[in-house]
Amino acid sequence: MKNCAIVGINWGDEGKGRMVDLMTEKFDVVVRFQGGGNAGHTVINEHGKFALHLLPSGIFRKGTVNILGNGVALDPQNLLKEMQEVIDQGVPLTPENLKISDRASLLLPWHRDLDELEEQRLADKKFGSTKQGIAPFYSDKYQKKTVLAGELFYPEELKAHLADLMEWKNLTLTKVYGAEPYTMEMLEEWIDNYCEQIKPFVCDTGAFLKDAQSAGKSILFEAQLGSLRDLDYGIHPYTTSSNTTAAYAPIGSGLPSAKVDDIVGVVKAYSTCVGEGPFVCEMFGEEAEELRKAGNEYGAKTGRPRRVGPIDLVATRYGIEVQGATEITLTKLDVLSYMDKIPVCSHYTVNGEQTDRFPFPVLLNSAKPVIEYMDGWKTDISGVRRFEDLPVAAQEYVLYVEKEIGCPITYVSVGPERESIIVRKKEQA
Repeated sequence: MKNCAIVGINWGDEGKGRMVDLMTEKFDVVVRFQGGGNAGHTVINEHGKFALHLLPSGIFRKGTVNILGNGVALDPQNLLKEMQEVIDQGVPLTPENLKISDRASLLLPWHRDLDELEEQRLADKKFGSTKQGIAPFYSDKYQKKTVLAGELFYPEELKAHLADLMEWKNLTLTKVYGAEPYTMEMLEEWIDNYCEQIKPFVCDTGAFLKDAQSAGKSILFEAQLGSLRDLDYGIHPYTTSSNTTAAYAPIGSGLPSAKVDDIVGVVKAYSTCVGEGPFVCEMFGEEAEELRKAGNEYGAKTGRPRRVGPIDLVATRYGIEVQGATEITLTKLDVLSYMDKIPVCSHYTVNGEQTDRFPFPVLLNSAKPVIEYMDGWKTDISGVRRFEDLPVAAQEYVLYVEKEIGCPITYVSVGPERESIIVRKKEQA
């Protein structure tokens, strides 16, 4: 069967979690292949409302195996808390439906400390980190100074490894930031309280995925954040510290031989952005607050108000190119129903010249949006399930976006619930 990646096209927060939750019905395995607990995937289904940060969004589907791949920043403390919250709402989690790669690196307690200390040092030049330790974690990973989850099965070697890392890390904590050092007692307590609890879920997921591939099983790869937060192709330096692209999915999942057949890019019907960095189409003042409230645009992880704006066709085309998206899900179309006229960022102006190409990062701060307007539909569309039943103005909005981004829109979301979706066949799109 075909494999599929669900990825974000813009700055993240596009609605990937609700699409993974919807589409897992067709897949045997769901894999989170990068990122950590620094972003949230909001899912609403028969079990309730969830803001998942590390758990794959396929965890609610009976019979689906969910994997945290080697590319993930594995935070045992936050993962254990999230697992308990899901279990408390009646969702079973066992080593049969949740597996953690033994090659995933553990996010250590000092990574969060260093994240916060560095943001404090940067002051008004901060990156807008969620302070979940992600940048220090990936920095250490590429320096080969992390602990693999599989080391939990070798306690003596693990403690010796941690002692060496602690000696090195305490130099930074004490000499650079003037913070308190870690002790082995603190690390042993962390192992006992958190790592031992997730240990039963740790296994050779690479072998599992190879067997699944040989058996013709279908795999869904779940990304975190979006194209514009990708470490290599995003709005540097205001990116995350991992690769958010579908091209990285086979590597970060633990199955580098995997072929990704379909790439579903998720785009919100307007734009949102959490954190710092250039955001060309940004709205301000009362207009922004009205859109923010209509879409309940507050970070799933931090609760921070999201920056908002109209859909950005320039950034979206670039995001589709980066991801190699084969089809698009347009989410939250229903949120725009209150507008008389719907703004669209159709072009940028850079150095006095209009352009449709996404600029090099240093030029983004001087880029200006070119805003055009389309007719609104001023009616509730949350109950619509067929494209032809949408108001004409809503259909025209979707068709206009589809034409401008050059990629078929096959799903249109009109509400947060699993069933609040309009499915269009590719030949219709």
